[in-house]
Formats: sequence, C-alpha cells, structure tokens
Amino acid sequence: MIRITISKRVAFIMLVMLVMALATTAFVQGVGANARVDATRRLVTSSFQAQTLRQLVQAHQLASTVQVLSSQAPSVIVQFPLFPSGVKSAFPNATGVVTIVEGNPPVSLFDSVTVDVSSMPPDITFTIFFIELANKPFGHVEYVADLHTRSDGSGESSFQAITLVAFAADNRTPTITSQDQSGTASGIQLEHLGMWFASLQDAQKTLNNPALQGTIFDGGNPALHAGPQAMTDGQTTPVF
Repeated sequence: MIRITISKRVAFIMLVMLVMALATTAFVQGVGANARVDATRRLVTSSFQAQTLRQLVQAHQLASTVQVLSSQAPSVIVQFPLFPSGVKSAFPNATGVVTIVEGNPPVSLFDSVTVDVSSMPPDITFTIFFIELANKPFGHVEYVADLHTRSDGSGESSFQAITLVAFAADNRTPTITSQDQSGTASGIQLEHLGMWFASLQDAQKTLNNPALQGTIFDGGNPALHAGPQAMTDGQTTPVF
C-alpha cells in the first residue's frame, strides 16, 4: 500500500485556494447578472426617452393623438385624449385627458397617471382599465383605478402603476410574446385605456336604456354588475 502524507500546512494552502476559486466564480456570476439587469434598465430607459417617443409617434408606432410634453430630463410626460364611447349619445361633449409621468427606470418602473374628465354624467363612479384593445372586444385588461364625477360632470383620478410597460400574461402559456416599444416582450401588452360604468343600474338610468347588459369591468359581488364602456382612447395604434 502506498501512503501519501500531506502536511497540515499544504492542506491549509489547498483549502484557501479552493475558497478563493469559489469566491471568484460567485463574483463573476454576480457581475454578469448585474450587467444583464443594468443592460435591461438602459434599454427601457432609452425606449421611453422623450425624443424616442416623439420618433415613435412620427413613425406611427404610437397613435397620432399622443403628445410628448416638454419636461426637464430625466422626466418624460406623455398625454393623450379620451373620447366618449358608451356615453356619446347622451353626453356627446364628454372629454377626457390622460397624463402619464414616467418613473425613473434605473430605480422604479412605477409611473404617475392622472385621468381628467369633464361634461360626463354627474355623480357617477367609473372604473379605469388598461386594455389590450381600445374598442370591443377589448382583449386582456387590468383594473387600475376608480373615478367619481362631481355634480357638474367633472372629475379626476390619480394613481401610480407600472404603465408604460404594462402587460398581461398566463404562466400556463409562457411562450406568448408581443411587441412593446423596446422590442419583443413577454405576454400581451396593455397599451390602451378605457373607462366603464361601475354600476349597471347607473348606466341603465343615466343612458335611459334598461336593456343594457352587465359587464366584467368592476370587481366584487355580484358578477357582471358593471355597465358598458363610457370613454376610450379610441386608437388602433398604442397610446403608451
């Protein structure tokens, strides 16, 4: 039998070298992961710079109704109008404006959104949704806020949400992708905004149409207790 004797000093040196090798590997992997995250953030940041968004409008990749307002960098402010849909016959002068102030992508993707309306049905609660399609059948949707009008039909709602990269996904079909302003992205992009009557009874009374059917566009019990769409951005091209 051949015996190999390793001194304690040699064993210690070998252990130190092994630890250093493992630490180096972990460091390199960590740097690589951070680099990928930073690259993604830079891509998102560049995609939503004011000049880039203006170019997307000119290239008809964003709707012509979208305005990119002047702002102090790095802030980006996007604005677009809403038009009456379900309320058009009874409230043809209803108007709305959506203002989105972009968050700071290196820190957070949360955006600040304000929806202002006027000449709407008075004292009525509406729900606000990010939607896949501006008009029927609407597609995938996300419930984001409520808006209650005053006695003169005006109202506003302000909220924070991931807006400029909002999307819907089903993990049972993870290979489904779609295009956003930065390229191919996961899920289905939600690039439109609409408002719905939160109450079917309010809609039937306000629009003088008892035949209106309930819709999914409000949470809680009972099911299908919301009314029809009231306002929409009305565009086929994305507005954000």
